[in-house]
Amino acid sequence: MTAFRRSWRSLLAERVIETLIYLCGISAVILVGGIFFFVFREAAPVFTSEHFSLREFLFSVEWYPTSVTDIRYGVLAMVVGTLAVTALAMAVAVPLGIGGAIYLSEFCGPGLRESLKIVIELLAAIPSVVWGFIGLTVMNDLLITLFDAAVGLNVLNAGILLALMSLPIIVSIGEDALKAVPDSYREAGLALGATRWQLVYRVLLPAARNGLLAAVLLGVGRAVGETMAVLMATGHAVQIPTGLLDPVRTLTANIASEMGEVSKGSEHYRVLFAIGVLLFAITFLVNLTADLVVRGTRRR
Repeated sequence: MTAFRRSWRSLLAERVIETLIYLCGISAVILVGGIFFFVFREAAPVFTSEHFSLREFLFSVEWYPTSVTDIRYGVLAMVVGTLAVTALAMAVAVPLGIGGAIYLSEFCGPGLRESLKIVIELLAAIPSVVWGFIGLTVMNDLLITLFDAAVGLNVLNAGILLALMSLPIIVSIGEDALKAVPDSYREAGLALGATRWQLVYRVLLPAARNGLLAAVLLGVGRAVGETMAVLMATGHAVQIPTGLLDPVRTLTANIASEMGEVSKGSEHYRVLFAIGVLLFAITFLVNLTADLVVRGTRRR
């Protein structure tokens, strides 16, 4: 009887643990679904408004939400501004981040590695408003001096800041991906006469491809979703940039700057939530593209 009770209790405990693990596993899906439902619910009424046109919303550069006679909600310039700043940030952060991950994983000594990892973690701990303040004061004056720009708050300023903000994520996750490659791969490559650089390029990078791609994606998500730094460093001008020294406005910065000035339930309020839905769609397309790339490389 005692053995039966112990067996029954252990089975019940196992079932409870399995249920908790299952709930933890799907919690991210539930939370993301709940957030999207809330944002879409707040944005849905605007799609039937007489002042709102989906075509104008997506393909117009005119953003005049408070006009008395001609209200226009066009976010194309902000979409281009967001993509321009993010692309520049990734062009800087990805090579530096992957290179830093390779150095920490394969070439750095144990003592120096721990010191550099602490510095990288401290870099990630800097608040975004501090980065924005650096862009508003230090970078602004520096870009005006170096490039004789009319204003230092522009795409280049925000791109450099976002690159520095994304760098710790790419380095940390990239290093973990490289460390996860079995040592037998390294031993086999060295046994075949490969140099350390050949080992990295031909063995470790292909083996850690999925983890490195995840690191880059998280860096892209960090850049796309950043608000305060780009609000302070981009110049906040609604225009399509023609160069790196042009001021722009991003989608997140627009939501942050205008949400506090609108009345709840107004058309302007609903359009800002529609911008949030658009950000969800952009993030979904980035993740979908990455998933297709990973599947394609696995088939090879």
